[in-house]
Amino acid sequence: MDLALSDEQRMIVDMVRRFVREEILPLEESLDPDADELPPEELARLVDIVKEMGLYGLDTPPEYGGPDIDLVTRSLIAIECSQHRAGLYAPCYYAFGGARQAQMFEATESQKDKYLYPMLRGEKKVFFGLSEPSGGSDPARSIQTRAVRDGDDWVLNGTKLWISGADRADYGLLFARTGGPGGKGVTCFIVETDWPGFHVRRVVHTLRSAKYATEIQLEDLRVPHENILGKEGGGFAIASERLSHQRIPYAAECIGVAVKANEMAVEYAKIRETFGAPLSSRQGIQWMLVENEIDLRTARLFVLDAADKADRGEPYRMESALAKLIASEASGRVVDRSMQIHGGLGVAKDLPLERWYRELRIRRIGEGPSEVQKHVIAREIFGSGLH
Repeated sequence: MDLALSDEQRMIVDMVRRFVREEILPLEESLDPDADELPPEELARLVDIVKEMGLYGLDTPPEYGGPDIDLVTRSLIAIECSQHRAGLYAPCYYAFGGARQAQMFEATESQKDKYLYPMLRGEKKVFFGLSEPSGGSDPARSIQTRAVRDGDDWVLNGTKLWISGADRADYGLLFARTGGPGGKGVTCFIVETDWPGFHVRRVVHTLRSAKYATEIQLEDLRVPHENILGKEGGGFAIASERLSHQRIPYAAECIGVAVKANEMAVEYAKIRETFGAPLSSRQGIQWMLVENEIDLRTARLFVLDAADKADRGEPYRMESALAKLIASEASGRVVDRSMQIHGGLGVAKDLPLERWYRELRIRRIGEGPSEVQKHVIAREIFGSGLH
């Protein structure tokens, strides 16, 4: 892998960096420390700027109006976009379009007209409904939500948990078991949230500041057969591809807040004096910052390596798992050390460090816990026969 950035990549990184510093950071000065949204008029203004930059809809393929951005460049953008207070919950407050449900680009033409294109125009919101109370780390085996064929419909019953945005969405991609055990028995359905039988049972608050999840109850929810996304029994393959791909920019966002936290720690160590000398003169502080640098460089290398392999069409399942594992764990350590260097100020809401600390703790679980990533890596080492 060539680590040297092209002229175009440098231009994009500089452009996004300026956007964050000149547009996002000033807005956050007047927001609540745990804010996750901007006033609609401000968001509309930012979206117009991003569109002028040619970077709106980063997860949208060019044939659907998105920019022609490779995953390496997409990861570099993610690193820059997350370098602000709400960077891990809402990078740039979704001014770049937010994450799309990539599976919808494989929909039928009628499904695209009804669901995909309104989503791309910002008219409809969508959720991803995979995890259940029985577990989300092994969906091939843990999915218990059942879908039973009844004429031209399927009738769904079950519970989904840890689902982001279901209470705000117009429709979602919902995975249910239509066959026997294992991944080949899972099918993906496009489900509208106002259909009878679909209930957002409760909001599940977490330690993350603005982020929360929902629990969904399905009670004899009737879904037309034409609303199957892909093929019957093909749901697990849809979910797996999405997770492997999305873990890479997800990991890159972790690096972004860690980069910013480390910059803050370095600057603070230069100006903060204890016992007549700056913190930067203390070996204990120096070594903490050296460890930060090691973690940051290692995480960046693994993320870009995974993105590069994906761009070249090579298998990248193991690399994606490594990137997510290393970036989420390393970034948490960087922010933790940076808080320690700031002392009492590090845990105050005056600075974004305490928010990043909470949100990075979630990142060690979201998109697959660290232990699951290790299992994925082990399977790649020993072969798929490993249980």
